[in-house]
Amino acid sequence: MPADGRGRDQHREELPGHLPADQQLRDGLAVVDKEAGWTSHDVAAKARGILRNRKIGHSGTLDPDATGVLLLGVGRATRLLKYLTVLPKTYTAEFVLGTETSTLDDSGEVTATHDMAAVTAHQVRAAAVGLTGPILQVPPMVSAVKVDGRRLHELAREGIEVEREARPVTVYRFDIEQLVGDAGVYRVEVECSSGTYVRTLAADLGHALGGGAHLRNLRRTAIGSFTLAEARPLADLLVTPITEVMRDYPSVTVSSEVALAVGFGKVLERSALGVGDDPSDEGPWAVLDDGGRLLAVYEGHKGTTVKPSVVVAPAAPPAAGASRSPAEGASRPPAEGASPAAE
Repeated sequence: MPADGRGRDQHREELPGHLPADQQLRDGLAVVDKEAGWTSHDVAAKARGILRNRKIGHSGTLDPDATGVLLLGVGRATRLLKYLTVLPKTYTAEFVLGTETSTLDDSGEVTATHDMAAVTAHQVRAAAVGLTGPILQVPPMVSAVKVDGRRLHELAREGIEVEREARPVTVYRFDIEQLVGDAGVYRVEVECSSGTYVRTLAADLGHALGGGAHLRNLRRTAIGSFTLAEARPLADLLVTPITEVMRDYPSVTVSSEVALAVGFGKVLERSALGVGDDPSDEGPWAVLDDGGRLLAVYEGHKGTTVKPSVVVAPAAPPAAGASRSPAEGASRPPAEGASPAAE
């Protein structure tokens, strides 16, 4: 199993040096290697100051004690963050058998201890297999999930614990191996769907073995195809082109005529966009002009049509006295950013 982050400093030496704010792109994506002790909100707030750009948001909350890949949308890319949030995640961590805590990780108070000295590595791996694939998982009280309008971590800080419904998640890969010289501690690498809590996996693994466990040293190594190899520390941000946001999704390149209709947020026939005629394929598709510029993101609509979910590059309004574009005035679905006025 590869060590988390090994060689990333060497890789960074090959990346372009830090660019001042006035030379950074105003719209795009930054891949950050978050340090421990920062909330995801803190990172976004600091990036706003570094880049002198107020329009910055993050995709996929990373716990304050965790490190690793955090994606920041800059400028118009903030409207595309939902497409990053749903990408699968990869983590490395350590699971400590025999001790349960109030937060399910090593930052919490010990709530129970168990003698698990007799548990073998074979039993641990078998339990991990039982937690692989589609599973139901109860979100921890320290999560950002909302119950009755309140975030669970807010309730937890007030000493309140509430019932939480189990939610379906998928663990695509759950590799686990015992650390040499550290009894009861296992190094794990987990690839999972969005919404999976690795600390809950640790707790559930401990329970499956007849005892308990907690998490430590959580590091996110990838979100989709975005990995530590391209992640930079916060002080060395680099904003990459907005097209990068949609690189894990299929894309289509359209003619200038179709690009104009796309810029006006028009509902189109699938054939016009070139996305095939299968109505079960609902996208999304990144729509590019012939120069490779991201114009919009389209999704399946009614029958043989597709509609814009986000229009990134709205068409310019016609000059005074100019003839109206046939796309103007066309009915548009009430999708986010689908009209030029949303800019």
